[in-house]
Amino acid sequence: MADIRTTSIEADCFYHIYNRGINGENIFKSDRNYSFFLNKVFEFLIPVCDIYAYCLMPNHFHFLVRIKSDFELDSFVKVQNLANATKTGLHSPQNIFSKQFARIFNSYSQAFNKENKRHGSLIESPFKRKLITSDKYLINVIIYIHQNPQYHSFIDQFSKYNFSSYQSILSTSKTLLKRDEVIDLFDNRENFILAHQKTKTGESLSRF
Repeated sequence: MADIRTTSIEADCFYHIYNRGINGENIFKSDRNYSFFLNKVFEFLIPVCDIYAYCLMPNHFHFLVRIKSDFELDSFVKVQNLANATKTGLHSPQNIFSKQFARIFNSYSQAFNKENKRHGSLIESPFKRKLITSDKYLINVIIYIHQNPQYHSFIDQFSKYNFSSYQSILSTSKTLLKRDEVIDLFDNRENFILAHQKTKTGESLSRF
């Protein structure tokens, strides 16, 4: 089995991305922390991937993403004036995505450390990732991510948790999530809700 820390990131592929605080320490202590982190995620990741689902927990997080196409990534590189480095391999899908993730971690960690008067690393490195290999797996990961808060007993009903994408997917408010694509995976909104109520993914997916 491939090392979940070194699985290659390729264009046009889905990945379950997850990570946690150093030694399992909390990385979110306030609503403001969650919001700041999400803002950084959308700022740095949307140019290089589509976000299908997420969940932020006090000491770890989960994302389901689809890496953009080679063409889209090349366009991003050119906009960033990085085209002169493409021949060296520094801007492969793997490194583009990893660099954007590092920008999130660095920005968030600096703000968190300043706020909490701490020093040093906050989040484990490298981030963990699993390649999604089928539509069934893709659907199960979405459910798994949304059920995470209830599994860890942070809330009685995962659907009421404020720091996952579940409510946003069911909302009609503007979002940067791939809401329509997620609903289509479940055929419709009603099946999305029903699948989350019936399916328990703990047996088939390892959890933090």
